Amino acid sequence: MSQYITIEKTGRHVRVVLAGVTIAESDDALSLKEGASGPVLYIPRADARWEHFTKTTRSSHCPHKGDASYYTVTVGDVSRPDSVWSYETPFAAVAAIKDHLAFYPNKVDAIEVG
Repeated sequence: MSQYITIEKTGRHVRVVLAGVTIAESDDALSLKEGASGPVLYIPRADARWEHFTKTTRSSHCPHKGDASYYTVTVGDVSRPDSVWSYETPFAAVAAIKDHLAFYPNKVDAIEVG
């Protein structure tokens, strides 16, 4: 694993809410810490309510993790473009985040960690 990135199981229940609806909820979330940045929670894709997600054309590249894909989340009339990202084929050093999603905290109503 990269000396700048650590990935650990949170061991806690994580719930993501938009417009009063739980869009993802898991007891198997991962916490990724990269350099001096704060931790980012990654929730298994299997624990997301996919009827609220639409893949977008946006992509980005991280030299430590690989290529990210993005999703818009929509609940009723509330839509948050590119509010979720996922490394579908991450580099081997961060393979644990494969099949996981991360959410921009400022683009959802809450990321609750209990």
